[in-house]
Amino acid sequence: MNPDFWNDPKGAEAILKEIKSHKFWVSGYEETEQMVDDVAVLYEFSKEGEASEEEVGEAYQAAITKIEDVEFRATLNRPEDELGAILEINAGAGGTESCDWSSMLMRMYLMWAEKSGHKVKELSLQDGDVAGIKSVELEITGSFVYGMLKGENGVHRLVRVSPFNAQGKRMTSFSSVFVHPIVDERIEVHVNPADLKWDTFRASGAGGQHVNKTESAVRVTHVPTGLVAECQEERSQHMNREKAINKLKNLLYEEEIKKQEAERNKVEAGKMKNEWGSQIRSYVLDDRWVKDLRTDYKVHNPDKVLNGDLDDFLKAFLMMNAGKDLS
Repeated sequence: MNPDFWNDPKGAEAILKEIKSHKFWVSGYEETEQMVDDVAVLYEFSKEGEASEEEVGEAYQAAITKIEDVEFRATLNRPEDELGAILEINAGAGGTESCDWSSMLMRMYLMWAEKSGHKVKELSLQDGDVAGIKSVELEITGSFVYGMLKGENGVHRLVRVSPFNAQGKRMTSFSSVFVHPIVDERIEVHVNPADLKWDTFRASGAGGQHVNKTESAVRVTHVPTGLVAECQEERSQHMNREKAINKLKNLLYEEEIKKQEAERNKVEAGKMKNEWGSQIRSYVLDDRWVKDLRTDYKVHNPDKVLNGDLDDFLKAFLMMNAGKDLS
């Protein structure tokens, strides 16, 4: 009702996002309450012979499913969980095989995002020398993207009969995945300009003659922490600087999240360190299974997982962490 509300577009957008978040939780509770009440009413009707046992059973099962979904959603209860995410994939040991594995992971996350109704933007991509990709950076925007994907941090291991091996040998390859929250208007991250070191360079990749002739790409280093962000998406150096500083804020916010987790003594119960020994999931294609090494959740349909059906793995990790928090 404030006549000056729309004079500050960024502030207005932050408030609207906060309202949307509250509506999400309140409507979820109200829907669940209504479904539970419906079961009680149908049960009373069944006593009078006005509802069948099958109808009561169906309503009961629907209510249980809804309660379980709300219980799962309640694990996404930190401010950063509602944010979008930047997802990075980097090929590890294994040469061409690992580059191909990285492209398979990229496809898996793209299909997950599409099925979940999220928007994806490719920020950077480096092709492999023979096949696949060496690295990629994806921006995924939507509700609770970071909350859902934060457990994907770590090393993903592929075992298969390699199409790149002339002897048809079974090979193992690794790719690392990093997930960072995208800070929006609801979260303020203050950066002292005196703490920043800027560098410019020529962009690489597609883009025509302009790419090779101007130093429009930028790299910013936050000297106190050593964190580095760069951007070469835009033709304008000014726009690249703006996007680079936003990326840096994302990294700084993630560092703060890690500090808070450490203070609560939850580092071991939370994310694993992103080292090559930190394998979080194995995908064994010839034996037809995928297993998360943290939760022991396992499926015997790797094709389905690689086609983007990740939610069961994501939920298993989040519910495991919720159980640790309660204990």
